[in-house]
Amino acid sequence: MTSSTRSPQTGTAVKASWAPMIGLFLAQVLMSFNVAALPVSIGGMVEEFGVPPTAVSTAIVTYGLMVAALVMVGAKLGQRFGWVLVFRIVVGLFGLAELMMVFAPTIGWVIAAQAFAGASAAIIVPSLVALIAENYHGPQQATAIGSLGSARAISGVSAFLIGGALGTLVGWRPVFLILLVLAIVVFALSFTLRSDRGDPGIKIDLVAALFIGSGIVLLTLGFNNLNTWGVVLATPNAPFDVLGLSPAPIFVVVGLILGQAFFVWTRRRTREGKVPLVSLSVLGSSRERAAVYAMFVIVSLEAAINFTVPLYIQIVQGRTPFDTSLAMMPFNITVFVTATLVVRFYRRYAPRTIALFSFILTTVALLWLSFVVSNDWETLPTIAGLIVFGIGQGALVTLVFNVLVTSAPKELAGDVGSIRGTTQNLASAVGTAIAGAMLVTILSMNIAQAVVNDVEIPDEVVAQVDLGEVNFVSNDQLREVLDATDATDAQVDAAVQINTDARLSALKLGLLIMAGVSALAIIPASRLPKYRPEEIPDPSPAE
Repeated sequence: MTSSTRSPQTGTAVKASWAPMIGLFLAQVLMSFNVAALPVSIGGMVEEFGVPPTAVSTAIVTYGLMVAALVMVGAKLGQRFGWVLVFRIVVGLFGLAELMMVFAPTIGWVIAAQAFAGASAAIIVPSLVALIAENYHGPQQATAIGSLGSARAISGVSAFLIGGALGTLVGWRPVFLILLVLAIVVFALSFTLRSDRGDPGIKIDLVAALFIGSGIVLLTLGFNNLNTWGVVLATPNAPFDVLGLSPAPIFVVVGLILGQAFFVWTRRRTREGKVPLVSLSVLGSSRERAAVYAMFVIVSLEAAINFTVPLYIQIVQGRTPFDTSLAMMPFNITVFVTATLVVRFYRRYAPRTIALFSFILTTVALLWLSFVVSNDWETLPTIAGLIVFGIGQGALVTLVFNVLVTSAPKELAGDVGSIRGTTQNLASAVGTAIAGAMLVTILSMNIAQAVVNDVEIPDEVVAQVDLGEVNFVSNDQLREVLDATDATDAQVDAAVQINTDARLSALKLGLLIMAGVSALAIIPASRLPKYRPEEIPDPSPAE
């Protein structure tokens, strides 16, 4: 792999070859396409396996959970054994996970395959950053980092378009067959990368790995099961209870405690001169911490949107996966274009300026959507809102990642990659989990209140329907359930209208809450760097 050097004759920087970036770009596409293909496959999996849509969201959460829990260990494995070698191995393992998806007989296999894919991606994620930092510098490095953001965006476009078309015409499985082929291509291209030797002297801090891994698992499980196990008091679906309390909030609290224990332990190990699991120096200033906070918020919101829209289109409206791809196309194309072009603004505007403007855009877009959205996603006001959100989201993901990379020397690029991987995948898992729990909770409250106030539905009919298991269903599915009760045609029509109104109300309120979260993110964004490009310090030690 050609590295950037300086010409001895002119002293100017010699540009490195972009050829090796093809494999790294496609590796990012591989991971992002896999995640984006899952929401498109909701309808097909629900129909084939006979499970609720939240079961598919569990697969999405599982992938992100595994990456977030293991990415710091993955970074140390890359440093110990060499980035190219471990990159090659885990890409092959990722391909095996896609093979499991193709032949999965149950939803349990799908969840297991995504856990396997997430464990593999835990090493791919930091390896991309480390290989870019080693071989590209200055403007080329910013462009290479931007290409990873573009890869994520183009994966979303491709997954919704290709996955939607195949899901409608053939089924959801061929989508993951394509990913298997892509994994083989990336594996072949890995032999074009420059081989590097690892450092056998690097030790993996198992105590820190246990703290952060366990903390992330508990946090994700807690958030993902708030609705199922109970927000405060345990429901019958909870695996256990503690004096009547739900294990979900307990998991969240314990997860936060373990996270704090990880930071305390890592600082202590650093003071003793030992190698930590991850160097906290990459988060040494408020600017870097602000970048991580901003990244967490925007990725959470992106995950919530990517789960919410397919949920409504495929499950609520009963539309095809291809309809989903068309509805999401403006958003995904916008993210792709913005992630690609935002690098050009780095020469004119400070990161703080771009971030503040972008969060204002996402806030306005979500607020707009909460008022104009209807049961038909193809309306022009809705599309406009998704496009505006896509502009802000595409700019932010690339920007905050670039802030982290440019502030750290290349020796810590693996640590930056692990921080990025932990943040993005934990945010994706938490965003998906909270979106699902929040929408179902609001829906349950809406339906319960509407049923109490509706005089057309008698108590004896309500007693025949389990309101404790409210979830998102289409009107046709609801009619099938009510046909098995004593409800009259008029009562069925009234129940269907309640369902329709409650779903739309849940969507509007959910989007309004997301807008509030986006507005709060302006606070950490205001602490991002305000330097101009020519003022950016070189974090690498003098040669």
